[in-house]
Amino acid sequence: MAIQLTESAARHVEKMLTQRPQGVGLRLSTKKSGCTGFAYRVDYADTIEDDDQVFESMGVKVVVDIASLPMLDGMTIDFVRTNILNEGFEFINPNIKEMCGCGESFSV
Repeated sequence: MAIQLTESAARHVEKMLTQRPQGVGLRLSTKKSGCTGFAYRVDYADTIEDDDQVFESMGVKVVVDIASLPMLDGMTIDFVRTNILNEGFEFINPNIKEMCGCGESFSV
């Protein structure tokens, strides 16, 4: 499978990467956190490591470490604005079995 970006997410990542001196893509991973187990970590990838899997979506590289891949495979990332002050990535992850009440952590 793969990890995909919506057009809105791809435009946002491209815009942010132009402001970085060496960014090559969006880095996505998971960390143990919260009451249900895992949380997403989003950063910009400046390098691609040996244990990274790289997907390309809408012309943007999405870099995922191999340990996080089973929890993220098949996911779509969107970038949404709910109003003038609130915007951010939204994760549509088919692997999620349960989310905490606040929406900050998930289990697979």
